[in-house]
Amino acid sequence: MTLKKENNARILVVDDDRQLADMLVEYLVKLGYKAAAAYGGREGLARFEQDDFKLVILDLKMPDMGGMEVLEAIKSIDHRAVVMVLSGFGTIESAVTAIKKGAYDFIPKPVELNALGTILARALSKHSLSRQLERFRGLIFVLVVSFPLWLILGIILANKF
Repeated sequence: MTLKKENNARILVVDDDRQLADMLVEYLVKLGYKAAAAYGGREGLARFEQDDFKLVILDLKMPDMGGMEVLEAIKSIDHRAVVMVLSGFGTIESAVTAIKKGAYDFIPKPVELNALGTILARALSKHSLSRQLERFRGLIFVLVVSFPLWLILGIILANKF
């Protein structure tokens, strides 16, 4: 199965390990994505608020602001944002907590780049489908609301002629 890549997707990597963050950004750019790095939770949250990132790769343990806290803040800003949590100290409990708080996936460090590429493609595909679903819901709402109006107008016009 081939997954369609959203080349216009902007990805934010938030990790206090500068070397890892820069390496991930470099890899994402090679895959054709637009990627940027932030080297801490507060910086990552500020970058997310300033730009239109579709996906965030977020370290769980950072000294200035923990990953769970950043995850909750990102989801409160944009509930559709896809957040993938990374951790070198991951436990099943922390993975379950991250997923419950809205993370798309929980990835252990060291990161396997090929697997990450596949997970990213699926996550961005989910994001795209989610946006399309919201558009369809809006269209259905408009149709449901406007149908009775058109019906009433038709009855009025039919009675006049």
